[in-house]
Amino acid sequence: MSHRKGSLSPYCFFVRDQLPELQRRGLPVTRVVDAVPYCSEAWALLTKEEKMAYTEKARKCKEKKCSQKTVKETWNVAHSNPACLTTKMPSAPSLPDASAMSWKNDQAVVVDIFYFLNIYSHGRLPSHCEQRFLPCEIGCVKYSLQDGIIADFHHFIDPEVPPRGFRYHCQAASDATHKIPITGFHLSRTCYAVVLRELLDFAQPTRGVRPHFYCRSNDRFRINWCLNRMASVTGIESHLDLLAVEDLVIQLYQKKFQKEPSKTWVCRELDVFLWDFSSNTRCKWHEENDILCCALASCKKIAYCISKSLANVYGVSLTAAHLPLQDFNYGESMNTKMVILDAGRFQKMKAESSGCDRRCTSPSQDQEFVPSNCDSPCGVKTSLYGTSTMRGRGITRLLKSASDLSKSFSN
Repeated sequence: MSHRKGSLSPYCFFVRDQLPELQRRGLPVTRVVDAVPYCSEAWALLTKEEKMAYTEKARKCKEKKCSQKTVKETWNVAHSNPACLTTKMPSAPSLPDASAMSWKNDQAVVVDIFYFLNIYSHGRLPSHCEQRFLPCEIGCVKYSLQDGIIADFHHFIDPEVPPRGFRYHCQAASDATHKIPITGFHLSRTCYAVVLRELLDFAQPTRGVRPHFYCRSNDRFRINWCLNRMASVTGIESHLDLLAVEDLVIQLYQKKFQKEPSKTWVCRELDVFLWDFSSNTRCKWHEENDILCCALASCKKIAYCISKSLANVYGVSLTAAHLPLQDFNYGESMNTKMVILDAGRFQKMKAESSGCDRRCTSPSQDQEFVPSNCDSPCGVKTSLYGTSTMRGRGITRLLKSASDLSKSFSN
C-alpha cells in the first residue's frame, strides 16, 4: 500500500503511536505500514475527542509540509545558480522517538531519564465546546532509578475565560478536586507562552535523545489536549510525545524478569495512598491548604511508586530523593494502601496536647491511619483534649462502640 509522502492521515498518526506497544507484544511490525492491520479495532474504540486529537496532528503536519514546500520553492527561484541548487540546506538532526528506544542492559535502565507530567484543568467541558479544558496547573518531575527525583517543575497557569454559561460548572469541578479558584487567585499565574518555553527548557534533550514524557493513561487525553491548545494559541511547537506510565512500569518489569505484570496490578500499585500527606510532595499552596489534588504531587507519587517497586529490583539503594525521608525511614513494613498523617498541624497538636492525651488515651494507642482519598482527615477522632491517636479504620471503631453501647443498655 503506497501513500504520497507528507499526506499522513489521522489514522497513520494513531498507528505510529501504537507501534511500540505492538512491538512489545512480539508482533512482526517494524514500520507503520506493517502495523496498520493490527490497529483497526483499537481505532474504532476511540472516542470522538480522541480521534479529533489525531486529526489535529494530521492538520498541523500538512500545514508544516506546505510551509516547507513554499520556502523551498522560493529559495530555488531566488538562487537560480545550478551550483546552489545542488547544495543541501543544513538541518538539525532528528531525535529518536523515546518510545522506540530499547535498553541494552540493566545499567541503561538505571541511568535512563524519565519525565512525569500532569496538567490540571477547571473541569471538562462538553464536546461541542471549543475549549474542552481550561489548564490551570502544571507539574513535572525529572526522574531516574539511579538518582530518584532530580528536579521538579511547577506553575499555576493563567486560564482562558470559561465559555458562556459554564463558569459555575468549571468552578464546581475545581472545588471538588484541586480547589484552584477561577478568578481572584492570590498567587501569580503564568501565561501559556512562558509555561511552554520553561517546560521545554526544563526537559532539554540529554545524550541526543528525545525526552521521555509519561502520565497516567486516564489523564493522557486531557494533558495532550492542553499541550496542543497552549501550542496552538502561542504558536510554539512543543513536539512532546506523551506515553502511558503504566506501559513504562510493565516494560521495566519485562526487562528484568522477562515476564509482564497485569495492567490491573500496575494501576493498583500506582493508586496507593501512602504519600498523599507526605512532606515535600505537594506544591506550597496545596500543602498549606491541605488539599490532596496537586499536579506536582501526582507526578512525585508516580516516582515514589516506581522507586519503591523497582529500585531494589535493579540494585539501587533508596535515598531521600527516591522516597520522602520519613517514609524511607519506616522501611519495608509500610502498607502502601494506607497513609500516615504527617501534616504539620496534626504533629503540632499532638505535641501540644501530649500531656492530656496520656491521661485520656491508652498507652498502646498509635498514630491514626486513614484512607487518603478524603479531602479532610475525617477518620481522625477528635475530643475535648485534642487529636486522638487511635489505630484502625473509623467505621470499625464506630461499629464496635455502637455494639458496646447496645450491650450496656440491655444490661
